[in-house]
Amino acid sequence: MSSSDLSQGEYGARVGLQRVVDRLTEYRVPASFFVPAVSAMLHPGMVETLCSTGGHEIGVHGWVHEHPSSLEPSEELDLMERSVELLTKQAGQRPVGYRAPAYDVHAHTFGILKKLGFLYDSSLMADDRPYEILEKGEPSGLIELPVEWIRDDATILDPRSDNFTTPRRWLQSLVDEFELAYEEGTIFSVTMHPRTIGHRSRILVLRKLIEYIQAKGSSWFATHREAAECAKALLARG
Repeated sequence: MSSSDLSQGEYGARVGLQRVVDRLTEYRVPASFFVPAVSAMLHPGMVETLCSTGGHEIGVHGWVHEHPSSLEPSEELDLMERSVELLTKQAGQRPVGYRAPAYDVHAHTFGILKKLGFLYDSSLMADDRPYEILEKGEPSGLIELPVEWIRDDATILDPRSDNFTTPRRWLQSLVDEFELAYEEGTIFSVTMHPRTIGHRSRILVLRKLIEYIQAKGSSWFATHREAAECAKALLARG
């Protein structure tokens, strides 16, 4: 990875994150932040800022953003345990949620999550609604809060990407996604990265989206943990 690429991550920690936190605080919206452990190690004030502001949740996002599919099960378990330990120490609370770097989960990932007592994963794309992950055809007890690349700023707002579009056009796409989620009465989530959405020309997407949802009314802004707990209770009722 080049120094230029690394500096984008540094921008997220130094500038972008505070812009995101300021907007969430302004509108009183809690959020879940999936943090690579090494990022938290390099910028310890980052987790402290999140935990002292707005009821945000800290989740696991790898040790150094490694892809689980490139790891042996023992390697993934070791890195997961180290990530949990570091984030627990910094946040003062054990994380219960996981999002795989680049959504790149492996077949053995869910067994590790279950072994370490995680409540939910948020890396898969099999539905628009929360669902229980099956492990070898059997209920795992893990709740999946599904994601989708069309609701992820990583490639859509990257000018080097073939999928690049402008922030205002992406905002309209998110509004359309929310509208149908609202009609269906189900979950709507967006993946944003401080290094991307935190730029001056892009933070308006977060601001305008929150304003639109709040104006619509009857929506619940929740962390992933809160959403997973709710989904697990509903699924238990059948």
